[in-house]
Amino acid sequence: MHWWVFRLAMVVMLTSSSGMLAVCVAPYLHNDSEPRVPDKQVLLKRVIANQHHDDAEVDVYEHIEHRLARKTAEESPIIQEQAFRVIPTGTGADKIPVHPDGRPIDPVGYAEELRKLEKALVWAMNTNGRAQREALAKYRKKQKDREELVDATLDAFLFTWMGRESVEGQTLAKFHLDPNPAYRSTSRVTAIFSHIRATVWLDESAGQLARVDAEIFEDMAFGGGVLAKVYKGGHIIFEQSEVAPGIWFPVLYDYNLEGRKFLFAMGMHVRTRMKQYKRIGPPAEALTVIRAELNKVRPVPSDP
Repeated sequence: MHWWVFRLAMVVMLTSSSGMLAVCVAPYLHNDSEPRVPDKQVLLKRVIANQHHDDAEVDVYEHIEHRLARKTAEESPIIQEQAFRVIPTGTGADKIPVHPDGRPIDPVGYAEELRKLEKALVWAMNTNGRAQREALAKYRKKQKDREELVDATLDAFLFTWMGRESVEGQTLAKFHLDPNPAYRSTSRVTAIFSHIRATVWLDESAGQLARVDAEIFEDMAFGGGVLAKVYKGGHIIFEQSEVAPGIWFPVLYDYNLEGRKFLFAMGMHVRTRMKQYKRIGPPAEALTVIRAELNKVRPVPSDP
């Protein structure tokens, strides 16, 4: 993912959360018999607090990621399909190529990837090493930046209550978000908020974000437009769902963006689904799990 697209995607995700729904969502139908309007600030603050909790849990869960890329719109042919087993390493995540259902593509190659992961986990556990400390500090800085972005959404947008809608039997609260003209961004990343409009669906009982549908309504320039630009009309959908009691993680990212980097046209039309979330623990626990897997794998054949 190109850096400018990643930054944009991060901002849109932070419009409430870090998770999503593992299957296609049924059409959103309006429910006329609505209960009273919720206390907006109470609900939004609860969603923000739960999002911080979810984000703190991401680093101890592995999952399967299935990505479909197209050249242009969703209707165009798929030009690339990839699937990975994504495993947190303490300072990031390791991605091992697999079939979409999680099965290894090549048992020998899969075992070799597990051995590389084993070394990465051992490396990450050595907190006395300079490289490890620098990697951890860099990772924690990214986490802190994300926390600040999540918190900033309450001030960066004006939330308009739009009622409740039923999604596959689940009633969700719906809000429309417009940029707050009084908001003053605190960083180059939060400045992107002023170019985005969105609709969000919240699970009131869980206090969690369920869906974000965001639109870029005007061009976004980076480096004064010299480094890159994302064109207006871009569209991002983000969904999350409960993967464990009280924990909601992303299950869908859908990006349809056009722009340029320097003088070169760039586009991103990618739909990624996440599934099979499973707690693997911090590096020490994950290392035990990976080594147990390796013990079940045949040794890599040696050269004759």
